Amino acid sequence: MLTERIEGKWIASFRRVFQLCEIKPGDRVAILSETLSRKINVHLAELALSDLQAQLFHVVMPSAPLSDPVAVRSTGSSPALQGNTSVLAALRTADVVIDCTVEGLLHAPELKNILSEGARLMMISNEHPEILERLAPDPALHQKVQLGVQMLDQAKQMRVTSAAGTDLTINVEGAPSRGSAGFVTEPGKVSYWPGGLCLCFPREGTVNGTVVMDAGDVNLTFKRYLESPVHLVIENDFVVDIQGKGVDAQLMRSYLAAWNDKNAYGVSHVGWGMNPAARWDSMVMYDKHDTNGTELRAFAGNFLISTGANEYADRFTNGHFDLPLRACTVDLDGKRIVDEGRLLSPLV
Repeated sequence: MLTERIEGKWIASFRRVFQLCEIKPGDRVAILSETLSRKINVHLAELALSDLQAQLFHVVMPSAPLSDPVAVRSTGSSPALQGNTSVLAALRTADVVIDCTVEGLLHAPELKNILSEGARLMMISNEHPEILERLAPDPALHQKVQLGVQMLDQAKQMRVTSAAGTDLTINVEGAPSRGSAGFVTEPGKVSYWPGGLCLCFPREGTVNGTVVMDAGDVNLTFKRYLESPVHLVIENDFVVDIQGKGVDAQLMRSYLAAWNDKNAYGVSHVGWGMNPAARWDSMVMYDKHDTNGTELRAFAGNFLISTGANEYADRFTNGHFDLPLRACTVDLDGKRIVDEGRLLSPLV
């Protein structure tokens, strides 16, 4: 396990990210955390914002009591706020909310409320600062990510195939899209660090086909590289069959069944990684305590499919899998975006 202490270089990393977010002297900035947050990141955020002379304040929530039938990791749907109206009112009045909750608010039901008056939200993933330092946002990536989001917005169909057997079709027409290079500047928008991902939230009844996770692909909820293939059969958004004889398939079947919740089997979002600095192999270098695995969602050329909460299909659940796949081909309306795991021009 890596040591966690205040380092000048990490204050500088946080300061650079906040400068990219265009935080200026006098801006009202809320640091949202909970009692079980990674304290080093909360402290680094405070010190960096103080350097920038922001008008900062802390909102610290008690971590919510456990209510789920299984351990929960990497959901993007923090239960920390618990719908607390007083806290939501305070966050809405901020110019920027720095989200240091354990799971993050990306899929939380309170997110729309927080953004409703123009606050923008910057989620700092629950990562050791060394990972955040190594994956400092690159402004040059921002234009590429925005182009990817534009391509998603204009597309009607995404098709994903692979030599391993993936053949998935998604109607993306009207699907809300999102992309992040690791910083946020626009009112009412969201970003996250580490960044470098283009994705969309498919509308109800628009995802069909088969996803084959091969050895070396990743189940980020388990923070585990697969050792044997897993086949996911998807019909009208929902995983209806999990095929495979190895322990990886057994773990997925067991974990999803424990929720006793159909929404846990639904498709949350789909997209591809854009970040050339993010590495597929990095997770072998860290203890599970030190990483949330966000880097592996963003490595360039991966196809990311996630199950669980999809607010745009009116599905909420804490059962969530983030599943980055290598060696997939992604086409938008017949135009190739990713070729066998290699991101293509003009996005590369």
